[in-house]
Formats: sequence, C-alpha cells, structure tokens
Amino acid sequence: MVSPTLLISKPVEAKATLVLAHGAGSGIRESMLDFLSDGLTHQGWRVVRFEFPYMARQSSTGRRTFPDKLSVLLDAYRSVVEVLNKDIQQPLLIGGKSMGGRIASLLANSLYNDDLIQGVVCLGYPFHPLKKPDQLRTEHLGSFSAPMLIVQGERDPMGGREEVDNYVLSDQIQIRWISDGDHSFSPRKRSGFTVKQNLDQAIRCVDVFMNDVCNR
Repeated sequence: MVSPTLLISKPVEAKATLVLAHGAGSGIRESMLDFLSDGLTHQGWRVVRFEFPYMARQSSTGRRTFPDKLSVLLDAYRSVVEVLNKDIQQPLLIGGKSMGGRIASLLANSLYNDDLIQGVVCLGYPFHPLKKPDQLRTEHLGSFSAPMLIVQGERDPMGGREEVDNYVLSDQIQIRWISDGDHSFSPRKRSGFTVKQNLDQAIRCVDVFMNDVCNR
C-alpha cells in the first residue's frame, strides 16, 4: 500500500504529535478539523492529517465514493503510524473525527501495548450508525487499555449523553461533553452557545488530556 500524503502542522516546538483522521464523508480540509488543528497547534501540539485511500481517490477524481472496507482503513492508518514512528522523537497519539476516531480506536490497544502510541483522541465517536441505536460499536471499548479521550456533543445522533451514560466503557476512557453539540459540536441557536465556543471547548479538553498523558 502506498503511504498516504500527510498534512502536518508545524508549531515552534512540538510537545507531542496527534494524528487526526477524517470522518466518513469529509476530507482533511473539513472546517472543523482545520479549526481544531490550528487551535491545538497554537497550544504546542503537532497535528498530522491524512486521507484514507477512498478519500484520496475522491479528491483526485471529484467523484464521491463510499469508504473502503475496514481492513483497508486499518492498514492505511497503521501505515501512517509506522511512518511517524520512524521520523519523530516526541510522544505520539492517534485519533480522528467520527469514523477516523473509530478506526484509531480499533488499532489503539495493540499499538499502545507495543509502546508505539501514548493515547487516543476521538472527536464525535460514532457509537452506532445514524438512526440505528441497537447496532452498537462499543464491544472493544469495554476492555480498552490505552488512555482515551472522547469529546462528544450532548445531542450527537450517533451517541448522545443519555445513551452513552448507559454504555459499559473501560475506566481508561474519559468522555467530555460539548454543550448542546451535535456530531460536529454545533449547538442550536436557542442554546445560547456558539460553534466557536464549542470548538474552543473541544480544544481545551484535548489539550488537557494530552498534557496529562504526555506527563505520566
């Protein structure tokens, strides 16, 4: 497999590197990922983004396509980790938005147990497919060994606060709730919150988590 092209932010002096994979329907230049990457870079973190193979094809052809099968997504993410572990000296964490975070979580335990990563950051974890709350994607989260942060909108249609509070999750998993946020952390106008406030809150949550993990 050809290694994905990497989009790497360059803080003056990086404390650690965080890989952020994109969601199923959006690429690495999604406005949410741009905002979060810029904010984390200003906090001193290097952020690496890449496109899964199907999204790279979509970017080059302009034709929308479905995500690759799970094995291809896992291999693509793993290849990024292998490249970065050869080239960087700082601690490495992995994660992503929605599907990208889920793929990272499926790799995390083996990578963590091999001392290749220090933790996982998921932004809007898809606990179940849209409108299919009985099809949970939580089996591996009950015995999770790596430190993991899930930043989740309170109204996320793929796992809102009332649902997630009932799930069995490992003690290694922290959840930070974004006020009135949907899957992209956007609040309703009547809530009194703004998108910027919620994204700033997400940046703070990730910053605190990464500092904690990297200082252990």
